[in-house]
Order: sequence, then C-alpha cells, then structure tokens
Amino acid sequence: MKSSLYIAFAATILFSSFTLKKENKLINDQTEKTQTTIDRDSIISYAKQYLGIHYLYAGNDPKKGFDCSGFVNYVFKHFDVSVPRSSSGYKNLGVSKKPEDFKVGDVLVFYGYKNRTVVGHVGIICEANGMNSKFIHASSGKAGSVTISDLDSDHYSKRYYKCVDVLP
Repeated sequence: MKSSLYIAFAATILFSSFTLKKENKLINDQTEKTQTTIDRDSIISYAKQYLGIHYLYAGNDPKKGFDCSGFVNYVFKHFDVSVPRSSSGYKNLGVSKKPEDFKVGDVLVFYGYKNRTVVGHVGIICEANGMNSKFIHASSGKAGSVTISDLDSDHYSKRYYKCVDVLP
C-alpha cells in the first residue's frame, strides 16, 4: 500500500513539474512574441516622429533632411540594427518575403524611376497588409519629406522589387 502511495505521489510531482515547465515555456514564448511586437511598433513610433522632415539628397540627419536610405538607416541605427546606407545596398540583402508574410518594421525595396534593374528607393512598413500595406519613407516626390504612402498606389506598386526583414 505504501509503495503505491509513493508511486502516486511521485507521479503527481512529476506531472506537476512537467505542467509547470510547459506553462513557463508558454509564458516565455508569449513574452518573446510581445517583445518582438513592441520592438517593431517602437521602430514605427520612432520613425513617425520625423514625419514632415524635408527630403534632402544624401541626407541622414533630421536637422538637415533625409533621403530614403538615410532615413531608413537613421531609424534602424537608433535600435542598433545595421542596414545599408544606400538604397542600392538592399538589392541583394536578405530573402524576399511573400506579401502575406509582411510585418511592421520590414523594409520595402523599390526600383528606380528609369531603370528597372537598379534599386532606387526604400521605406519601412508601418501598417502590414500584404500588397495593401502602408510604409513610411523620405520621398523626393510630391511630398518632398518623410511621409506615409500606400504600397498599392500605381506609383509604388509598379516599382516594387521586394520586402525584407532586417531585424535580428
């Protein structure tokens, strides 16, 4: 009788330990997911404080102005993430993501206006919704400043090259 009590007691402790480890793993996994979301949202919050800063070719300073890659580089540098300083540096960077896998904080890469083989523009997804996403970028166009645009507009959808995740 004693031995079956000990076995039942040991089984209860073992089961409780297993359940506790499983619950801790679940909590840790949720914390990691929350942390990832916070990091991505923090990137966008940080980027949005520069809305309206005027466009400046080769600019990478909010006091003087930004070009597209200068802006993206400046934002990610704040989070200790190293990205190319030139838009052309994104051509072979990372693995292209499917639109359904786009996330806030991913970088959109576009061809230039005249040459469909040269990367000419980059921006950061601030609202992820596949090819209907919105992105924040320094635009040399009509806005002439850091602005938010729709990826599905003709102007950008025709020049779309790829989307990459630059976060570790």
